[in-house]
Amino acid sequence: MDLTVVLTGRAPYAFTIVLLLIGLYGMMAKQNLMKKLFGMNIFQGAIILFFIVHAYKTGASVPVLDDALGTDPTRYVNPIPHGLMLTAIVVSVATTGVALALLIRIYRSYGTIDEVELLERLRKDESR
Repeated sequence: MDLTVVLTGRAPYAFTIVLLLIGLYGMMAKQNLMKKLFGMNIFQGAIILFFIVHAYKTGASVPVLDDALGTDPTRYVNPIPHGLMLTAIVVSVATTGVALALLIRIYRSYGTIDEVELLERLRKDESR
């Protein structure tokens, strides 16, 4: 089977999976806390994108009753996933702001945001 046939109509999902994997890699494999934060933001963006893509309907209208479309619910877009993702975006921005403030505080206290080096310094401070 041809790969283009398989991916037709699934490209947004494939892109979302790629973003999820990039974000997961950034959170798991990187030692720099700032890079981990970037990975978390990419991961959050991919999840939001997944919900928005999944809620999309071709040819559907906003959920305002239209005489031309009638009362058939399949002709309207469900607004709940979009509203939930707006909330997720706000939570993501707040989480990022708090994480950046913590990173600044960590850097000022320990002089590094590298995870391995930070753990070594914390162990050294503990042993005193």
